[in-house]
Amino acid sequence: MSPRKSDSRDRMILSAAALLREYGASATSVDRVLAHSGAPRGSVYHHFPGGRTQLIDEAVALAGDFIAGLIDAAMQVDDPVEAVDAFFALWRDRLVESGFRAGCPIVAVAVETNDDAPQLARSAAAVFARWQEALAGLFVRHGLAEERSRRLGAFIIAAVEGAVIMCRAEQSTAPIEAAATEIHDLLRYALRDSPGGGSGPRS
Repeated sequence: MSPRKSDSRDRMILSAAALLREYGASATSVDRVLAHSGAPRGSVYHHFPGGRTQLIDEAVALAGDFIAGLIDAAMQVDDPVEAVDAFFALWRDRLVESGFRAGCPIVAVAVETNDDAPQLARSAAAVFARWQEALAGLFVRHGLAEERSRRLGAFIIAAVEGAVIMCRAEQSTAPIEAAATEIHDLLRYALRDSPGGGSGPRS
């Protein structure tokens, strides 16, 4: 049976996201995506008339949607502190499973200069904003003021992303475990007087 028309397109986007995680934006070339995905060369400009920039932009969107879905799933628990704990655990597990090779594809795009494709930085910023809004919404639902909730959402995303980078450099989960513990205690304190907020002390 021949593959569906969209198969090569989907494979290229998935491959671009995987390559961004491990090698960064500069190293994610069209040739590398084709080699990784096994997609035919002729399909590149058929599916992505905007070329490499469009391909990376769509990979950023896909990765953003994937993590947003995981955040949304974590947010279903009654305890917001437990939800954030789960978010940190997710990243820790991804690091360990990849041998500390897989980072965040959104960071990979955000930290590199893309003067010829400024929309990539805008796309990365939009993804970070979406993640922050999801966390902020959780804290608002548990009684925190909107402004404080937004600050905490931004702080948690910054802490996770920074910890992931440090873990890859150190080949250790220690940075993300330290960040998770401190944020757990911070949130428990912030939410202790809010309905349904906070959890017990970490053992």
